[in-house]
Amino acid sequence: MARTQPMETDDGTVPKSVRRFFRNRMLEAAGLLLLGLLLVLTIALATWSVSDPSWNNAVSNTPVNWLGYPGAVLSDQLIQYVGLGVLLLIAIPMVWAMGLFGHQITRKPIKRAAFFIVATILFSASLSLLPAPASWALGAGMGGAVGDTISGTMTSVLSIGLKGILADITAFIVLLVGTAFSIRAATGIMNEQLMAISSPFNGRLSDFFMTILGATSHLVLSLTARFKKQPQPQEPEKKIVVHNQHDYQTEQPAKEAAPKKGLLQVVGDLAGNLSVPSMTAVQASRVEPRFEGSPDIDPVDDAAGYDNFEPDEFADVPPAPATTSARVSPRAKPIKQGKKVRLDAQPDLPLDANHKYELPPLTLLTEPPVGNGPTMTADALEQNARMLEGVLEDFGVRGEIINVRPGPVVTLYELEPAPGIKSSRVIGLADDIARSMSAISARVAVVPGRNAIGIELPNSDRETVYLRELVASQAYEKTKQHLSVALGKDIGGEPVLADLARMPHLLIAGTTGSGKSVGINTMILSLLYRLTPDQCKLIMIDPKMLELSVYEGIPHLLSPVVTDPKKAVVALKWAVREMEDRYRKMSKLGVRNIDGFNKRAKQALKKGEVVTRTVQTGFDPETREPIFEEEALDLNHLPFIVVIIDEMADLMLVAGKEIEGAVQRLAQMARAAGIHVVMATQRPSVDVITGTIKANFPTRISFQVTSKIDSRTILGEQGAENLLGQGDMLYMAGGGRIVRLHGAFASDKEVEDVVAHLKQQAAPCYIEAVTEEPADDPYVLPGMEPS
Repeated sequence: MARTQPMETDDGTVPKSVRRFFRNRMLEAAGLLLLGLLLVLTIALATWSVSDPSWNNAVSNTPVNWLGYPGAVLSDQLIQYVGLGVLLLIAIPMVWAMGLFGHQITRKPIKRAAFFIVATILFSASLSLLPAPASWALGAGMGGAVGDTISGTMTSVLSIGLKGILADITAFIVLLVGTAFSIRAATGIMNEQLMAISSPFNGRLSDFFMTILGATSHLVLSLTARFKKQPQPQEPEKKIVVHNQHDYQTEQPAKEAAPKKGLLQVVGDLAGNLSVPSMTAVQASRVEPRFEGSPDIDPVDDAAGYDNFEPDEFADVPPAPATTSARVSPRAKPIKQGKKVRLDAQPDLPLDANHKYELPPLTLLTEPPVGNGPTMTADALEQNARMLEGVLEDFGVRGEIINVRPGPVVTLYELEPAPGIKSSRVIGLADDIARSMSAISARVAVVPGRNAIGIELPNSDRETVYLRELVASQAYEKTKQHLSVALGKDIGGEPVLADLARMPHLLIAGTTGSGKSVGINTMILSLLYRLTPDQCKLIMIDPKMLELSVYEGIPHLLSPVVTDPKKAVVALKWAVREMEDRYRKMSKLGVRNIDGFNKRAKQALKKGEVVTRTVQTGFDPETREPIFEEEALDLNHLPFIVVIIDEMADLMLVAGKEIEGAVQRLAQMARAAGIHVVMATQRPSVDVITGTIKANFPTRISFQVTSKIDSRTILGEQGAENLLGQGDMLYMAGGGRIVRLHGAFASDKEVEDVVAHLKQQAAPCYIEAVTEEPADDPYVLPGMEPS
């Protein structure tokens, strides 16, 4: 009699076969979910583009990624951090998904996941040691930021070749452990997994999956064949630079200006020219050493064995035409002229004798000659860059010139130093670099916000920057700055305008012949070309009695040009009194600055209303109640006042305490009142530019000085002693960033012509109190004794 075997159960309720059935279905669902996630990740990575918007690329264009913005962000973050190591992030989870379809549960998943992460990091580090193809458009290597960091830490211990082999072996061992593989049973497990995968899919479902597998294989093989058939043209050594128009301005540049390709094209290019660099190629010097002939040394034929090659089907393709090196930045475009140039070309007829005030025409300024511009070609700049690299190599400084920016007076060579090179070491070689490059001087400074050191060398032919170029530009004509002054051009040849109202005060230093006086003249002329006497008033203090006396009689002056140091003290005290008086007016009207006061006064004048203020004048003697009266406010327009001091050292010798106190009070409080100070000196010593004055003058300009000590006094760092003179300057804005500029030139004849035109427009309206202190009530600054 046949006996039936009872159904196996654990607790007598649920059969074990039913539990195994649900367990297998759960594993298959988990495998299907993992495959779906891997498919989404693969699509995001396959359609990745460097131009898509992400957390590292703030652009407004529509992403080309098939998964939209989330896919662009996901793929960009993975490639930025691990590079092509993302391929391992897809391959290993794919194996785990196969195991789930085979009803296998990975034991110790936390430990294997940890080993998997370590293997991915080591794999990325090994990829960072390989040369990136031309289509790799990221700043980091093919291993991403993580790979570059890991490979960089091993540089001082191991060589590049040994480091790569060690990283690959370690990654392979950790990969085997982390994915439950072993060298002994790898083949068996793969066969079991393949059998487990194929067992659930029979019949039509099996045919469907086999069709998808065949189509995928055909697509991969077709892409691989297409990439291998593409010829790889020989490219020059990569020295690619993305150049910002304005020097040192803040945007993070990309390291290469390579074509924007997707991840599939990058992998295809890598498959065609992937090779481990040899030790000789990596450690070779940039400048090939020259050896004298010696009978004891036999010549070595480095090309031996290179003639045994297979015929190349692309050997007959003609080479591409030579192009200009991409590291030489294009020259600045010509400055766009404003409408004033066309209007001044046809002067108005003097039909009305009572004509209004007219700003000076541009015809009074000298027009730049035709052909005034840089003469160095791109090939010459590239040759100088290679020569500079050789000079730095001779002094033991390894690096690469990544950008060349030709300017009107100097050319900036941006050096990207090799790891381990200190900036102070390169900066200390300024004199040696100038000697080796046969230059008059060289200035070396760190480029703010970038991993580069700027080396500035003077041009053989110097370009003159004319004031008319700046005044006639659209930037000067359309600017919304209140007190716009034309400083000159930057290294890239772009015009530089500064707002004196925002500085709010300016400190200038420079020796005789450095261009300091010409720079002050160009600043004054740029104000006179834009502002009428009702908008801006000037107080000029010139103890030398030569530089500013030419402006005597223009309608913008509040007093004659002050040449007596004692009257200069009185003029500064008047400016302090005027500042306090303006503050009282603004306080009564309830505004915070001169702009708010003038706007409020203009609105009241337009409406024809009288603005009054209720003030208490006393108490009623009978009722003891306060008495209020209406006070009409003075709403006359308040013009800007610019106090120009040409030589501060002479004033400090006569009345140092009073001058310093007045300047300090103006510098601290006069901004909101519309009073600004421009102070110049040719002796920037600590007894002239005291700590109190420096603390209240954040904006400074240094022309050429005699020593490094003077440069540190005016700017806080050296470099001004290496300037070329004749308008070459260092401009430090309020934030502390220093930019090299080339000041504009205005001849004495131009100044005289402009002054003559202004004298014809109106007569000056002097205020006697500016230079004459009242004898009965002398004004005493806080902390000072009456003189």
